[in-house]
Amino acid sequence: MTAPPGAPGPQAPARAPGGPPALEVVEYTDPLCPWAWGSEPVFRRLRTALGDRVRWRRVFCILFDEDDDPAPDPAAETAWYARYVEDVTAHTGAPRAVRLDRVAASSWPASLVAKAAQRQGPEVAERVLRRLRESVFVLGKPADTVELALAAAAGVPGLDARRLSVDTASDAVRLQVGADRAEARRPVPEVLSVRGGSPHPGAAKETGSGHRYALPTLLLRSPAGYRAVPGWRSFEAYAAAVAELAPGLPALGERLTPARALERHRSLTEPERRMLAQGPWPPPRAVAVATGNGPVWLHPEEAAVHPAGRHGRSDML
Repeated sequence: MTAPPGAPGPQAPARAPGGPPALEVVEYTDPLCPWAWGSEPVFRRLRTALGDRVRWRRVFCILFDEDDDPAPDPAAETAWYARYVEDVTAHTGAPRAVRLDRVAASSWPASLVAKAAQRQGPEVAERVLRRLRESVFVLGKPADTVELALAAAAGVPGLDARRLSVDTASDAVRLQVGADRAEARRPVPEVLSVRGGSPHPGAAKETGSGHRYALPTLLLRSPAGYRAVPGWRSFEAYAAAVAELAPGLPALGERLTPARALERHRSLTEPERRMLAQGPWPPPRAVAVATGNGPVWLHPEEAAVHPAGRHGRSDML
């Protein structure tokens, strides 16, 4: 999706002097969104392929807001939402928890912790966000309070837990997440009406005062224009958008050996390991954590500090 010449649109990043066209990838997401969780295999492959050739920026959109009305029957709401997640994972192949404890009360705590983790570098931020996603879709207990979100991040290699707690509580981080929430509610016109064969085509969602991006949505921007790729899409759709805006920029990437893929990513779902690794699976010492529809594979060092291990999960295979 492209803005016509002269049409208003997101401001493109500047071209790097003497280098290839600059490309920014904006990922509109939420740590507790099932469609965003299911898109991680293609996003991980795309991030791996593009590496530091692009600026990848996450915008936390607040799927579950603080002013949402509480459910009159929490048990019925949880049962309905568990069926919804099961339906989503039937399309994406992503794991779902054996039992969902509740529907998340708010996305703010997880988003604050994820945003605060970005201050400790991209590797720590990636692993913290992954833990937050796994809180609901692997463990079934969404990280919907600050205490639970910080506990989900505990043990991440290289993480300064005290700094994370302080930054999470800071006005600066809350303002950043507030700015993310506002940005997500200013979608580009192309996503207001989207058609396609996807089970989740990604048309912007109506809100009380307008619209917000459907989750996930990628917005790619360069001096040549921009492309919006909303909803549940194939890897090829994202790679094609990259090729249109930045011809010659590699977007395919190599598949790693199983051992290297698990060492790099620390946690892999079945769809991820099929997309990111090539060779006999599982690699030696990989730890499988059972979910409602297939294992999540952990590096042994990750398994030693992962909440599934810390809580003595009996379904670790």
